[in-house]
Amino acid sequence: MMRGILSAAGYVPYRRLSRQAVAAFLGSSGGTGTRAVAGYDEDTTTMAVEAARLALRAAPAAAPDALWFATTTPAYLDKTNAATVHAALRLRSEVPALDFGGSLRSGIGALSSALGGSGTTLVAVADLRDGLPGGQDETAGGDGAAAVVVGDDGPGTPLLAEYLGGASATDEFVDRWRAPGERRSKVWEERFGETRYLALGRDAVERALKAAGVDARDVGGLVVTGMHARAVAALAGRLPVPAGALVDDLGSSVGQTGAAHPALVLSAALEVAPPGRVLVVVHLADGADALVLRTTEAVARWAPPRPVAAQVAAGADLPYARFLAWRQMLEPEPPRRPEPTRVSTPAAWRAQDWKFGFVGSRDRSSGAVHLPPARVSMRGGAVDDMEPLPMSDARGTIATYTIDRLAYSPSPPVVFAVVDFDGGGRFPLELTDVDAEALSVGQRVEMTFRRLSSADGIHNYFWKGRPLRSTDGGDR
Repeated sequence: MMRGILSAAGYVPYRRLSRQAVAAFLGSSGGTGTRAVAGYDEDTTTMAVEAARLALRAAPAAAPDALWFATTTPAYLDKTNAATVHAALRLRSEVPALDFGGSLRSGIGALSSALGGSGTTLVAVADLRDGLPGGQDETAGGDGAAAVVVGDDGPGTPLLAEYLGGASATDEFVDRWRAPGERRSKVWEERFGETRYLALGRDAVERALKAAGVDARDVGGLVVTGMHARAVAALAGRLPVPAGALVDDLGSSVGQTGAAHPALVLSAALEVAPPGRVLVVVHLADGADALVLRTTEAVARWAPPRPVAAQVAAGADLPYARFLAWRQMLEPEPPRRPEPTRVSTPAAWRAQDWKFGFVGSRDRSSGAVHLPPARVSMRGGAVDDMEPLPMSDARGTIATYTIDRLAYSPSPPVVFAVVDFDGGGRFPLELTDVDAEALSVGQRVEMTFRRLSSADGIHNYFWKGRPLRSTDGGDR
């Protein structure tokens, strides 16, 4: 039985930071293009949820047997971040949720392990990349996520890409490092790392192609990623693959998203690949990992719900000063309002389906939809005659809205809207990824998983509304 990729999706945050804006602000050279910036209410957990939702939406029959989440910038230490992703996706209790983290190799490692394993595994990878103001890591880095559903080919679960083989090459040397508790990475002199990565990358690719039984001349798509830009460019230019095989690494539009980048670029490549194309994915981090895949006939019928290219096109500019504030590199005067208090763990657990899954209720007798879920129906008064109604994928229309410039927010103003959901249900909620001046009654919105606040190290996650845009899927 063939094993490979059943579905894949990338998530690119809405905001973009122009590298020229960085240069203008600091009076230095920032390069060209843009980098993706996670919203003030986003972290690696919320981005992983968004990527996973898209990947599962594209393959509804591929129910995961396991969830693996990889990142170098977790929202929690000690606590399992994958458990929050698990709750937001409403996976079965018996599905294990495990964290892979701590290194830039964790994303490709989780994907490689899933491809070489058994069962259906959802691999979600997300990263936030930081650096000192004006530095290479800040301008070349990017924020993003990807999710890949790995499993076996079957009647209801056709593979998009068959896994043909892979190989790894590991060596212990100091190239990039970050001590626990530090926010920024440090980098050794580039020429040393370039020399090591070139040898390791060529070795891994040669052995991966041999294991897959594929000639380098038959490679139709080459993905090379890694935080060492010189090594990535040098390796891409020296591998014996056909001219034109190199896949756009999204560096000019999204930036380098660390552990998430190989899965993100692979997802974008699959969205435009024809059947029968051989794809080689190489990631450089403390060694090299290479995967060889071949797309199937199913890729021609695949309809990604929100292609990476569409998300890139839908981005909106973010001023550099606000970026610095969001990243806590600049501390502006906070709102003169009480800060949020710590969320109650028992209360969150009791309302888990509502809080993490956005599950309302529907009265069986009248069909009335209740948000949040209720015991007593507002239509007819029936008691405890409700069925759960998942609403995270529901879309709605703004009935009215208000712009609040007094409520506490790390990025004021706060925009609240009353939303009428398709099929029933009305709920007031906060909007995100929105420019207040462009908002209007009648605008369409969808739900997105975000972080409302943090207090005492506990993150308060819930759902917000996000305006639908024609470039990112519109009203499909």
